[in-house]
Amino acid sequence: MPRKHVETFTVGGNGGEDQEQQDVPLRLGAWVSNQRSRAATLTPEWVEQLSQTGMQWT
Repeated sequence: MPRKHVETFTVGGNGGEDQEQQDVPLRLGAWVSNQRSRAATLTPEWVEQLSQTGMQWT
């Protein structure tokens, strides 16, 4: 995924009139890139969890 990739999530708005829904951007591409660059310092458990989700390390 490109480093500039952004996912937008809608949060809030539990159905009540007092809460508004809000779109929140998440810089997912940057996060994935950071995890790849820090792979040597991540805990083995974290590496395993990311690998199980299909993380491509190279």
